[in-house]
Amino acid sequence: MIATILLSFGVLFLAELGDKSQLMALTFALRYHWWTVLSGITVASVLVNLIAVGVGHFLGAALPTGVISLFAAATLIGVGLWTLRETLSNSSDADDGVAPQVRSRSAFLVVLSAFLLAELGDRTMFATMALATNNNWVAVWIGSVAGMVAAGALAIVIGVTVGKHIPERIIAVCSGLLFLYFGALTLLEAFAHGLGTPLAALLSLALPALAGGMLPVLRRRAGTPAGSVAEHVVAEQVPAAPHEVQ
Repeated sequence: MIATILLSFGVLFLAELGDKSQLMALTFALRYHWWTVLSGITVASVLVNLIAVGVGHFLGAALPTGVISLFAAATLIGVGLWTLRETLSNSSDADDGVAPQVRSRSAFLVVLSAFLLAELGDRTMFATMALATNNNWVAVWIGSVAGMVAAGALAIVIGVTVGKHIPERIIAVCSGLLFLYFGALTLLEAFAHGLGTPLAALLSLALPALAGGMLPVLRRRAGTPAGSVAEHVVAEQVPAAPHEVQ
């Protein structure tokens, strides 16, 4: 059983390195408290790997990955748009200091749902299913959860370290664009199998590129009204009245 746990841990940890789930963990760590992200990843890992070992060991069948991928893509794109919307509403305060740890009661649910949907039907889930077909499913479950959480924790450490030196606006914009990219990539990988991973990764850049191009325009529209700008310019040009001599 120990050997199976170690095998599952190694397979899942290596499979998660550089995967979109690990990049999501890094991105979330830039926006939320690290313990919120880690707890969301842990719960999602427990659930998704339990489903994987159950399907692999007891049913031997695959989940409807197309429908799951559609929901996952919608969730990721929704998180990305929500994050970019925050940068517009908070544009006046975006450059005050470095990366904040956003407080939100829904942060845990956002992380949990995003990871759960992203991992369902992912290659790591199929790896867990394959391991569970010929090994003790409890050991595979324990090792898979540990490997996935360890990979996520590594990404969180990197995110927290990097986030201390990056301004808030840059973090928010990059986070939103990354989630849009992950969402587009999930859609293409699920419904355009003939493209191949490199081409799908390249085409997925179109959505964040479009959003990034529109962001400056939307920020200008959401900025200071024209009247306020004119009053500010006039106030700077007119010298202050001298003090009256008593």
